[in-house]
Amino acid sequence: MKVKSLVIRAEGTNCDLETVEALKLAGSEVDLLHFNRILRNPSLLEEYQLLVFPGGFSYGDCISAGKIFADLLGAGLRKELNKFVEAGKPVMGVCNGFQVLIKLGLLPFSKDFVQQASLVVNSTGYFIDKWVYLKYNERSKCIFTKDSPNVIYLPINHKEGRFVAPEKILNKMLENNQIVYQYSSQSGDVEERYNPNGSFLNIAAVCNEFGNVFGIMPHPEKYVNKYQHPAWTRYQNLKEEGEGILIYRNAVNFARKF
Repeated sequence: MKVKSLVIRAEGTNCDLETVEALKLAGSEVDLLHFNRILRNPSLLEEYQLLVFPGGFSYGDCISAGKIFADLLGAGLRKELNKFVEAGKPVMGVCNGFQVLIKLGLLPFSKDFVQQASLVVNSTGYFIDKWVYLKYNERSKCIFTKDSPNVIYLPINHKEGRFVAPEKILNKMLENNQIVYQYSSQSGDVEERYNPNGSFLNIAAVCNEFGNVFGIMPHPEKYVNKYQHPAWTRYQNLKEEGEGILIYRNAVNFARKF
């Protein structure tokens, strides 16, 4: 059975086409729809088994990154989104999509749509565009990262990627193993010097308490084949598939049960 995935875009979204291609490579049928299309007919969400919010600068990142999109989703689709998540269906947000899920209140805990953390301006104050190493938490319950390598390599492109949260939220996330990836060295050392944006605990990706809602600041859709690697012409031993495709393949495989 083919999985049907939905990628929702808005004004300012600019990583939607790459996300669609990644999902197709992972074996899914994909529809790319503007948020207004869903807003006019919220029952459309019931047709899909996997939902993805791609990267970009929705609504120009006015107020703060992802805030307007999150407020519009909360006002217009709260009931339908809650039903989607409570059914256990996978929901993913990449970069701006991660910002949306955080400000919508679906991460780190999907309850009552109350924001409990944020992604704020990088500690440097600058937009960051580089490749980073990410240490995987093998104890994570995240369905998107099953069988992930211990360290993966992905690009980041953001100005508001610094994950912040109250100490009690961070402690609860640690207790539940909801921190999925942390910025690290190539060998997996999680230290402040490898933290590109000042995120608390070097956090790069988190999941909700059930593992079916996932937010990641780096872009897995930008490394699904070796030709997207910044040094593919020099590294002759690169695998044909990039490390980002695993995340989409896990999501698609998990979604087959719905």
